[in-house]
Amino acid sequence: MIGLRNKRRTRSNKVKSILETEQEIISDFELFDDWTQKYEYIIELGQKLPPLDEKYKVEENKIKGCQSSVWLNSYEKDGKIFYEADSDSTFVKGEIALRINVLSERTPEEIINAKLEFIDAIGLRQHIAVTRANGLASMIKQMKTYAVLMNDKK
Repeated sequence: MIGLRNKRRTRSNKVKSILETEQEIISDFELFDDWTQKYEYIIELGQKLPPLDEKYKVEENKIKGCQSSVWLNSYEKDGKIFYEADSDSTFVKGEIALRINVLSERTPEEIINAKLEFIDAIGLRQHIAVTRANGLASMIKQMKTYAVLMNDKK
């Protein structure tokens, strides 16, 4: 199976934009024939996501509204936000891996303004249960909230 492209840079060594990264994900998902394959791919992404250090698996990092347990940690470095996360569900970890690939290592403004249209373009929202869709929205909201908080500190 293919894997998320970890190449966050173009050939000219310029960091890819959020839209470019989203387009790569859409292109990756277009390689699959059906949703079963896409689902398996998302699970594979979850299995590849590094585990979150136990010290970050605390109530304040837990995403509210998710069917599964999900912890999201963020930190700032050189004006950019970095995300790391974990879940007790490999599928949910895969969903998180997709978002981290798009949003991590970005400025707060980029994260705040990201539309994350790839989620609908790959059919993710329409192929998950309502409770999982609510969790998906909660994860995005939390990632953007971290960006707003960091942006307000400037």
